[in-house]
Amino acid sequence: QWRAVLSALKRIYLTAYNWTVFFGWAQVLYLAVKTLMESNYTEVYDAVEKPLQLAQTAAVMEILHGLVGLVRSPVSATLPQISSRLYVTWGILWSFPEVRTHFLVSSLVISWSITETIRYSFFGMKEALGFAPSWFLWLRYSTFLILYPSGITSEGWSDLSSFALHKETRKNCITMPNKWHFSFYYYNAAIIALLIYVPGSPHMSYPTCSGQAEGRHFPSSKRGLNGSNWERCGPFHRLGTAILAGFF
Repeated sequence: QWRAVLSALKRIYLTAYNWTVFFGWAQVLYLAVKTLMESNYTEVYDAVEKPLQLAQTAAVMEILHGLVGLVRSPVSATLPQISSRLYVTWGILWSFPEVRTHFLVSSLVISWSITETIRYSFFGMKEALGFAPSWFLWLRYSTFLILYPSGITSEGWSDLSSFALHKETRKNCITMPNKWHFSFYYYNAAIIALLIYVPGSPHMSYPTCSGQAEGRHFPSSKRGLNGSNWERCGPFHRLGTAILAGFF
């Protein structure tokens, strides 16, 4: 009986969480498109800053969900995805206003917001109803072929473009001497973050196709790139993932 109660509470919580974050990303997408139509790409970030920061930061809960077992998502896949986005959101866009007006920031916002409105509404529907339409499943696993390259390229550019600003402003640095006898140079951290994108991008793209990132779309016996899950992705998914792995 307690298992049934706990299961129901888990579903209620995950339903509320997914739909709440969905509405946050839907607001980001609406404001971004509205600004592009009424103005230009240089003003997109200013229009979406607050809801973008809230929606992206809320994703930290997904790491906790995986750690405590609320979802089957492996933390090894969730942590780098969320960490990289938080780094871009707070470590670059919030820290360095100079980069916000570039058109790739608009590309970043659009890519993130479309991806996340689909993802959170998909999970919100699955938690609330216990299923999602087949076309929604297709949409969930197909849009990454376009949105993942545009998003990761925009993230990489944002990091690269901040290098000069790191050196010039020395923001978020800890210099010696200090009572902790510790120094931290944000510029070095930015270089490391960019280098991680190269080997890390295929790792973050494979789970999207294989279903491992969510870990609950297919029976456990059919998970993994070497199993039938990889075959279920279809030729276009397999080709797209292979291209991403080779390119990044």
